[in-house]
Amino acid sequence: MSFELNLEDAWKMLEDHEQAVLIDVRTQGEWENIGTPDLSSLGKEARLIEWVMAPDGRPNPDFMAQASADLDPDQPILMLCRSGARSHAAGTALAGAGFTNVHNVVAGFEGPMGPNGTHQGGWKDHLPSNTP
Repeated sequence: MSFELNLEDAWKMLEDHEQAVLIDVRTQGEWENIGTPDLSSLGKEARLIEWVMAPDGRPNPDFMAQASADLDPDQPILMLCRSGARSHAAGTALAGAGFTNVHNVVAGFEGPMGPNGTHQGGWKDHLPSNTP
């Protein structure tokens, strides 16, 4: 994987590189109940592709085919999950398949677990998102 990006650098890469794509690897339930990244001001849409499938956490057997569809191996690919762990694993898999410009958004959509037991500081707290 190329490297990890903070939220501001991830947005800037999506803004500055026409070919940059954001892949959100959370589950269908997370997208529906928590929200999704809103890239409409950039004229883009996030790709929503589960890395693992709820409720049992099985790996998505179609992930590689779904994630790599219509992508150039050298275009910027940003990976996003709740807090950065699943997206790191999914990005590592894409890099292992020959994609050379893969980046993990380290804060994730919800951010790390805070002292009060909730996730905070992620995409949904700082960047445009569609919330239910």
